[in-house]
Amino acid sequence: MTSRRGFIKAGGLALFGIGLGGIPGFLAEAVAGTKAPGLFKRKKIMVCIFQRGAMDGLMAVTPFTDKYLKEARPTLFMSAAKGKNPSLIDLDGRFGLHPSMAAFEPLFRDKRLGIVHGIGSPNTTRSHFDAQDYMESGTPFRKGTDSGWLNRAVGLLGHDAATPFQGVSLTSSLPRSFYGENPAVAISNLQDFSIQMRGNIKGANMAAKSFEDLYDTTSSGLLKETGKESFDAIKMLQKIDVKNYKPANNAVYPNTALGNSLKQIAQLIKMDVGMEVAFTESGGWDTHYNQGTDTGIFARNVGDLSNSIMAFWTDMGTLQDDVTVMTMTEFGRTVKQNGTGGTDHGRASCNFILGNGVSGGLVHGLVNPLSVENLEDGRDLAVTTDFRSVFSEVADKHLNISNDKVLFPDWDGRKIGVMR
Repeated sequence: MTSRRGFIKAGGLALFGIGLGGIPGFLAEAVAGTKAPGLFKRKKIMVCIFQRGAMDGLMAVTPFTDKYLKEARPTLFMSAAKGKNPSLIDLDGRFGLHPSMAAFEPLFRDKRLGIVHGIGSPNTTRSHFDAQDYMESGTPFRKGTDSGWLNRAVGLLGHDAATPFQGVSLTSSLPRSFYGENPAVAISNLQDFSIQMRGNIKGANMAAKSFEDLYDTTSSGLLKETGKESFDAIKMLQKIDVKNYKPANNAVYPNTALGNSLKQIAQLIKMDVGMEVAFTESGGWDTHYNQGTDTGIFARNVGDLSNSIMAFWTDMGTLQDDVTVMTMTEFGRTVKQNGTGGTDHGRASCNFILGNGVSGGLVHGLVNPLSVENLEDGRDLAVTTDFRSVFSEVADKHLNISNDKVLFPDWDGRKIGVMR
């Protein structure tokens, strides 16, 4: 008989919102007789947001006292001086938060939000695809790694999954971060989804008929002994009322892809489906043209990012102790603006970590004066913090994972103290 874990590991269970009206009949019938779930003891949850396209960290969190940056960005530079328009939010006398990220200021002042600047990959590629692949696999110099770092994190949690929803991605397909042998689910839309088995390693794919065949050959054992929790969790998802969800504490999510994804992650957390690692993404950060200052594409993006995360955090309410949120982006942008009012592919950027266990109210990392001799390749903010040192520290401290050799093979660096 196929074991529960073997069934789950046969392929990542992907739930796709495709407008076809919900769970297939054979599975709906299977779960109809199961009791209402309450099987999953609440655990810590890490939520990761990938900003695809490479965010300009020097504009999100600006070292506004740096004269070299001001010279390099004659139309993009913003000051923190009072009365100036647009004006940065002065965080510590040296770094200023973009004005569209005002939602982050109270979290920073309350020491719940930490920022790491000068973060990036040791691999110097400026290819979006390669840099994202390296960051999501967690092996910056190995292209053929089968697994993603979040999938390995799931495997290091110290217990078998009682549910396939231990690792959840609110995306239309399983991201590279979740490739691997441990359970992971892709859900594009809780409101309207169907199920199919999808191999999440080595390109394996099975059609819905194959899933039904697999179910038919293993159903009695699965439901009686090994897989009942999985179907209980699916039953919960059947009943979710996405449209009429009322966020706690009057939280208001932006009506954007990111806002809607975080709102659905909040719902899953409150439903106790056994989720411990969540992932979603935000696009549009490749600002080669007309980047803008207090208005424009960059301002809209950082506004969406900060407002969506703030709404999620507010919605968590009494669950905030259980949740840590971390952003990431594949690389940063050039120090010098280009001829079309934008910035090109660079090296280091910054990221944001939010949680009650974060060493917040600080801009961590090292950003040297942006004179030419301090720039990487004479043009970029240098990578002074390896992304693995931050990702591993957040996972270690929040999820109680302690095997960095498995989480990030080939890395033996040190933590930087972003977590308490």
